[in-house]
Order: sequence, then C-alpha cells, then structure tokens
Amino acid sequence: MPYFKDCIGCIDGTHIGATILEAQQMPYRGRKGVRTFNVLAACDFDMCFTFVSAGWEGSAHDTRVFLHAIGTLELKFPKPPEGKYCLADKGYPDRNGFLVPYPKLRYHL
Repeated sequence: MPYFKDCIGCIDGTHIGATILEAQQMPYRGRKGVRTFNVLAACDFDMCFTFVSAGWEGSAHDTRVFLHAIGTLELKFPKPPEGKYCLADKGYPDRNGFLVPYPKLRYHL
C-alpha cells in the first residue's frame, strides 16, 4: 500500500441478523432496534480474512468485542508484528499496532 507504509490490514465490525429465543432477545437488539450479532473481522490487503469473531450480542460495543479478542489467547487474534499496524475506525481504542482516527476530528474522505 503506497499510502500506508507498514500497514498490514484492517479491522472492523459488522452486524448480521440474529434469530434469538424470545426470553433472550434484549441484549441482541443493536442501536437500530434490530436483533443482531456483532461480528469483528480482520483482513489483509489481498482481501483475505485473517480473523473473525462472531456471536457477540448486537448491543456489544466494538471496543468490548475487540478488547476481548486481543486479550483472549485461545482466539489467536493476529496482532501486528513490531513496526507494523492495522487500520481501524473510531469504534476501536488506540492501541499499539492499531491506527485509529484522532478523537474529535472530523474526516471528509
């Protein structure tokens, strides 16, 4: 990537529709009121997924899902090697190896 020297990929979250038992539906209602699963995905610049974590409640914030993924060894989240980084949006915390936008700065791309 000519504009992102040492960048090895990106991470982002998405929501997919969920069919949940009536008694368990509330935590799966996302910010739009629809029942969803929150999914964290990482991919490289060959457009290949390098990590996917699915099954979080739709109400779970991207930060919570991300911190769980990087903190749980069994999930084998692919942390960037020293000197490399991944791009992420403002829904993710500023962590070593991840480049997120500056807070309170509006970008027009």
